[in-house]
Amino acid sequence: MMTEKSAGFILTSNNFHDFHYSVLLLHYRSGHWDFPKGNIETNETEFQAATRELREETGISKFRLIPNFRYVINYKYSRKSALISKQVTLFLASTEAKKVEISHEHIGYRWVDINTSSNQLTYLNARNALIYATNYLRELPSNVNY
Repeated sequence: MMTEKSAGFILTSNNFHDFHYSVLLLHYRSGHWDFPKGNIETNETEFQAATRELREETGISKFRLIPNFRYVINYKYSRKSALISKQVTLFLASTEAKKVEISHEHIGYRWVDINTSSNQLTYLNARNALIYATNYLRELPSNVNY
């Protein structure tokens, strides 16, 4: 069985403390909605790959990493009759950027209210990652500004 590793971000807008903020979702050419992410290249760390993919897929390079958050998704899929084991590592970050310049891999994007955005995500594992991230954000100390 082949293996693939990817990394990306659950990227939120920068307004945490009243808990009315948005998360960035990309509309992929294959039709699904998901977070910015992509394959880890040779000699890249997970974080380096996530940062590169965010820049390539959205044009966003300025963000604040929310510390101590790392969510891993594992699944299997078929490609050309080969079974592939995939691992996706997601980091959590915030940005002040609102302008998104999508890559050729995507057909659209949305900043979606975090409380309703799980309905927009196509896959259950991405919805679970968002629920985990939302709960994580709610537990952050209110006196810390990310």
